[in-house]
Amino acid sequence: MSIRMERLAAVIQKDLGEILQKKYQPEGTLVTVNGVKMTPDLSIARVYLSVLSPGKDPAQTLAVIDDHIKEIRYELASRIRHQVRKIPELHFYEDDSAQYVNRMEQLFQKVREDRGEKE
Repeated sequence: MSIRMERLAAVIQKDLGEILQKKYQPEGTLVTVNGVKMTPDLSIARVYLSVLSPGKDPAQTLAVIDDHIKEIRYELASRIRHQVRKIPELHFYEDDSAQYVNRMEQLFQKVREDRGEKE
């Protein structure tokens, strides 16, 4: 990834985090922006969100955010309009890296237990 892409991704991550926490975060839910990946032409930003909502389905929170994508992009545009020529499209995805890490830890623990039983 080029330096320009990395810098723009960092700016978008910071600004989207603030925008989502102020207006588009349902009560009792914590939404964090874990990462942003830009396409080489800077026209699309893939935003990875982590949703912590005890007792609720994270898909509902993502649906609310997807329903307000135009307003979110407009607010983002007001913050970064002097830094880019064209405001990138926003595509939101649920970040499952924490679940992946937990699954890998479980597998490693199982391997450790299996080795301990054999030795």
